[in-house]
Amino acid sequence: MDIATVQNALAQSVAAAMIDGFNRHYRLIRRYGQEAKRLFEAGDWKGVHDAVRERIRSYDDRVREAADELCANFAAATLDDATWQQVKLLYIGLLINHKQPELAETFFNSVCSKILHRTYFHNDYIFARPAVSTEYIQSYPPTYRSYYPAHHGLRRTVRQIILDFDWQRPFADLERDVDYILRSTRQRLGEWPAPEANAQIQVLHSAFYRNKGAYVFGKAINGHDEYPFAMPVLHDAQGKLYIDTILFDSGLISVLFSLSRAYFMVDMEVPSAYVQFLRSIMPLKPPSELYTMLGLGKQGKTMFFRDLKEHLRHSEDQFIIAPGIAGLVMLVFTLPSYPYVFKLIKDVFGASKEMDRETVKRKYLLVKQVDRVGRMADTLEFSQVALPRKRFSPELLAALQTLAPSLLEDEGENLVIRHLYIERRLTPLNIYLDSATPEQIDHAVLEYGNAIKELACANIFPGDMLWKNFGVTRYNRVVFYDYDEIEYMTDTNFRVIPEAPYPEMEMSGEPWYSVAKNDVFPEEFASFLLGSPKVRSAFLKYHRALLNVRFWRTAQERIRAGHVEDFFPYSEELRFCKVFADAGAA
Repeated sequence: MDIATVQNALAQSVAAAMIDGFNRHYRLIRRYGQEAKRLFEAGDWKGVHDAVRERIRSYDDRVREAADELCANFAAATLDDATWQQVKLLYIGLLINHKQPELAETFFNSVCSKILHRTYFHNDYIFARPAVSTEYIQSYPPTYRSYYPAHHGLRRTVRQIILDFDWQRPFADLERDVDYILRSTRQRLGEWPAPEANAQIQVLHSAFYRNKGAYVFGKAINGHDEYPFAMPVLHDAQGKLYIDTILFDSGLISVLFSLSRAYFMVDMEVPSAYVQFLRSIMPLKPPSELYTMLGLGKQGKTMFFRDLKEHLRHSEDQFIIAPGIAGLVMLVFTLPSYPYVFKLIKDVFGASKEMDRETVKRKYLLVKQVDRVGRMADTLEFSQVALPRKRFSPELLAALQTLAPSLLEDEGENLVIRHLYIERRLTPLNIYLDSATPEQIDHAVLEYGNAIKELACANIFPGDMLWKNFGVTRYNRVVFYDYDEIEYMTDTNFRVIPEAPYPEMEMSGEPWYSVAKNDVFPEEFASFLLGSPKVRSAFLKYHRALLNVRFWRTAQERIRAGHVEDFFPYSEELRFCKVFADAGAA
């Protein structure tokens, strides 16, 4: 047998092992989506949160398994360049009729990054750009179901849409919910349009599960008009199901997919088709964010980085130090023409920060695994990122070389950053408040306190609650984004400051009481939060309870008792029980 034949056989074996590794990974991902339906039906909210954490870890576990197998069975780390190029070509052939080719390409890249040095990361060895189209991939069952109300009547059609999800738990009053849906639709449209020949309702086959809800996504089509909608399905106090509302506005639906929320669990045979459908109802939502919110974070990162590289080719501005107060742990920079910030962990922290790099990384991982209730910005974590050196401003370059030299590697035209986080750029709350109107201050302070309260009910204590650690979104929501001091509420000891033995001690700069690592004194919050008169009155009007230890201990008691709060990713005023006076308390 000649060398070429042996090389080809080896390349075929490596490619086959690689696709087997991906298929094993995606079978597990689908299993999480299928299990989510059972957990929702059972009302097992702890199981839902456990499944989210396990799914996040599963990708790296499967990549490590595949890399170890290739190195053990095929000495993959010692394969020559020609063999690796052949492996990639043969792998492409295995993706021709594959249902998840884009995910399989990303898996290939991930495994290669475990085996090869990054100097190989170009088109000859990895998938720098997609090689296989995701258009028109057939799915079974189909990606969406089509319903024709002109044949069966609108009420019967809406009822059937809901029943087709086959939830093994009864509805409290399905006819009531259908009536609310029809009444809301009529209010939205003003009057029923005349049906066109193609009048139909398309609904994604699988429900989307997150926290305590199931979400139905679809669109009505009539002629040239399309009407997107989303319906959350919840459990009532008796454990029966009900439709909580119907959202028609693309912007409101887009908020459901905000990166400040937990990821959905969905059973998808062809994920690209789900993303394509979702983009038809949310055209401004980038595909990278949709993949991420569907629990396919690595694909989201791959597409994000491709978008970033493309943006760099078509822009000229420089990376600069992000505006705002510099942090003690993170060095933050941004590209003004791109709506994201880049965050590195400094080599040396401020004197008041008693932690190390690994602790900070664990905090950021914790954020991915918890219910973020729309109040914590998600981050994309990257390693070995090569960016054009000429695009860094001199000030930023000097700061990087001074504050985080261990994370830098100079490769001529490129500066390689060994580890960084990327997240959506927000307006720091302290900067926002400086130029806000009285009405804007009132709303922002209300949002700030609500963010803290909601995080507390979700078992998250922010730690550092300074205004600079919160940001204002384009929807004027306030979210938290500085995670180096977050803790679980249940790991925090909320205390009342003991009375001083004699008055003179209160004038001392030193405390007269012992303070352990996780001790927190809520009455101290006012001293560092309410120095500005223009925010003090708003804070005390809405959130005086945050200064009292009773609020925090009560939240802890509810968490320890197993209570899971309801958090609605839409306004309370949109809920049917608010819209329709006769709804009662669902």
